[in-house]
Amino acid sequence: MSDSLKKYLAEFVGTFILVVIGVGAAVAGAGYVGTAVAFGMAIVILAYSVGRISGGHVNPAVSLAMAIRGDISWKEFCGYVCAQICGAILGSATIGAIYGNFENTGANYAEAGSLATQSTGMAYFLAFVMELVLTFIFVLAVLGVTADDKFSQVGGLVIGLALTGVHLVGDGITNTSVNPARSLSAALFAIAGGNTTPIKEIWIFILAPLCGGALAALCWKLFSAKKSA
Repeated sequence: MSDSLKKYLAEFVGTFILVVIGVGAAVAGAGYVGTAVAFGMAIVILAYSVGRISGGHVNPAVSLAMAIRGDISWKEFCGYVCAQICGAILGSATIGAIYGNFENTGANYAEAGSLATQSTGMAYFLAFVMELVLTFIFVLAVLGVTADDKFSQVGGLVIGLALTGVHLVGDGITNTSVNPARSLSAALFAIAGGNTTPIKEIWIFILAPLCGGALAALCWKLFSAKKSA
């Protein structure tokens, strides 16, 4: 098997692990705190298993940031994203089959939580801003901890804690996406369960995380730029 295929397979398996553990905890009724911890633990698990093969992005927003920074090629970026989406779909299918409810596999909503009382337009705007900011924070942490080999031993823990943090903030607002692959798979399975709202709002949970990831990469490049003479 070529190195590229190994990386794509690792991203597929890693994203599957993320969805099964993180979404599985949410569907099982772990609550906001329990779900946040589960997502963080999933990152730690995959970081120290398949992460050493592909980098353990398991998120198109992270892969986009890595491509902008030059860590992976744009061809690899496309392969990573396809593998992540497929892994997320398998993860959602597994959770739906286990709990017998394909409508509820961790879909994201703009008009949920504290945004439920807002007008549709305002809810969309606030959800977009929230997802962009949370993804920016998360991806910036990823970029920082992967920039230097001296952090390699603790990288998975740091990234896991960062994901836990953003989930603690966002779970009561949008169910926290910060990951277009996970959101897309959940929205597709929601359709199978007769719920079309997530797919109608999916543009928010694809575009906002990608914008947040790109902004984090540009910010990191600005921070790491060498001083001009």
